[in-house]
Amino acid sequence: MSSEKVKKIIHVDMDCFYAAVEMRDNPSYRGRPLAVGGHEKQRGVLSTCNYEARKFGIRSAMPTARALQLCPNLLVVPGRMQVYKEVSGQIRAIFERYTHLIEPLSLDEAFLDVTESKQCHGSATLIAESIRRDIWSELNLTASAGIAPVKFLAKVASDMNKPNGQYVIPPEMVQDEVDKLPLEKIPGVGKVSLEKLHQAGYFVGKDIKESNYRDLLLRFGRLGASLWNKSHGIDNRDVVVERERKSVGVERTFTQNISSYDECWQVIEEKLFPELDKRLERASPDKAIIKQGIKLKFADFQQTTIEHIHPKLELDDFKQLLRDILKRQNGREIRLLGLSVMLKPEEQVKQLSFF
Repeated sequence: MSSEKVKKIIHVDMDCFYAAVEMRDNPSYRGRPLAVGGHEKQRGVLSTCNYEARKFGIRSAMPTARALQLCPNLLVVPGRMQVYKEVSGQIRAIFERYTHLIEPLSLDEAFLDVTESKQCHGSATLIAESIRRDIWSELNLTASAGIAPVKFLAKVASDMNKPNGQYVIPPEMVQDEVDKLPLEKIPGVGKVSLEKLHQAGYFVGKDIKESNYRDLLLRFGRLGASLWNKSHGIDNRDVVVERERKSVGVERTFTQNISSYDECWQVIEEKLFPELDKRLERASPDKAIIKQGIKLKFADFQQTTIEHIHPKLELDDFKQLLRDILKRQNGREIRLLGLSVMLKPEEQVKQLSFF
């Protein structure tokens, strides 16, 4: 490892995400082989499946017809992408309590750089445990995590104790872990490349480490160079944060539904607003916003939002917004409550500060 400060990277990967959301929302699906997507038996392809289905050899991207041959009792349900996107946003909101350096890879996985995080005494291991605990307690879903000083090893580690587990590769163990790592476990090594590597006598990281760099380069090109670096525990890629943010939000899904104005206001005043204020300060130090709003999701899973134009985050302004949005309640209980602000575009902020 170099003399630079050692990074602390977490890779969080949700466990059979789409299927897990379906089992959470439909208790009758639990304990039986379940797959999402691929509703057309002739041409459909599965998006994902639960662990009960995987015991039959069923995998994501498998044709539905083949999956039903392997498991005639497989329950195949259509995907609900809007729901998965919404849950992914809730997971993202949990990540943001611990770091703003987040690189989403898909709806159900992301890299987090917690090198500078002060949460959990700065321990990446404890942060990962806390994130997974928050996801379970608030969303009733499980996640696995990998912790390492480099990105590719964090991703490898998140798969080592699945489901609902985590694995840590401390800096002093990087080379030992890489030496015994099967090449097929390294992100970017596909089936065709793996076959060629095996034919050349390369099976684990140590084989690559002890090989000739020029030979690797000649035979495998960029992949050879990448594998050479990885076999020495080198991965200089940073966690890449998304482009300019347009909004900041916080929300809570309740383990027990609430219904009254007073209950909602207590959550806003004590939990959501302080968290939103902190998050806004990180995203926009001058707290330049255009509007602020409230989101509710009711027990029947219908959701509604309300917002008003305002250049400054104000707690008291949420009182009238809450009164107005509760007029849409129609006797329903509330399962989720959220606050949000829309950020002023950076270019406008720069122009204002210039003038």
